[in-house]
Amino acid sequence: MEFVGGLLFDMCQSLNSMGEDIGFFLGNQLLDAIEYMHSSSVAHRDLKLENILFDENFNLRVADFGFATYKSIDQLKSYRGTFSYMAPEIKEGKVYRGEKVDVFSFSVILFVLVHGIFPFKEARKDEFFYNLLMTGQHDKYWDQVQGHKLTPEFRDLMVKLSAHNPDERLTIE
Repeated sequence: MEFVGGLLFDMCQSLNSMGEDIGFFLGNQLLDAIEYMHSSSVAHRDLKLENILFDENFNLRVADFGFATYKSIDQLKSYRGTFSYMAPEIKEGKVYRGEKVDVFSFSVILFVLVHGIFPFKEARKDEFFYNLLMTGQHDKYWDQVQGHKLTPEFRDLMVKLSAHNPDERLTIE
C-alpha cells in the first residue's frame, strides 16, 4: 500500500474526461490485469473505478477481491457487483460467465476514463441510455451523451464491449 498514489475514481473526478489516448494507456493496463486474473481462473465481479489504485507512474493495481471467485468462473449465479458497473445478465438473475461480466465492467470504466461520464445509470432494458444501445439506436445514444467527438472506432468498441447478450460481447482477446 505504501506505493499507492490514489484511487482511479478520484483521478476521474478531478480530471473528468481524459480522452482516448489516456484511456488507451490505462485501459491496456487494466486489460492485462483482467487477462491475468482470468488466466488464473479468477473472476473479480466488482471491477469499478473505486477498486483500481494507481502509483506515482500511473501503474494500475486492481484491489478489493471481496466478490471474486476462484473456482469455476463459467457457471456463476450469485448476485455480485456494483449497479453502475454490473452486467445485465447478473441483474436478470441468469447464470453467467465471470469473464464476460468483468469485460462488461471494463467497458463502463473505459467509458468514464475517456468521456468523463458514466455510459448509463444501470444496464437494464428500461434504463433510457442502455436501452438506446440495446436497441441499436447508436446515433441517438451518442447524441444524448454528447459523444460525437469520440472516434468511430472508440464508439464501436464501446457498443461491442457493453453488448446486452454476453455471447455478442467482445472478449479480451
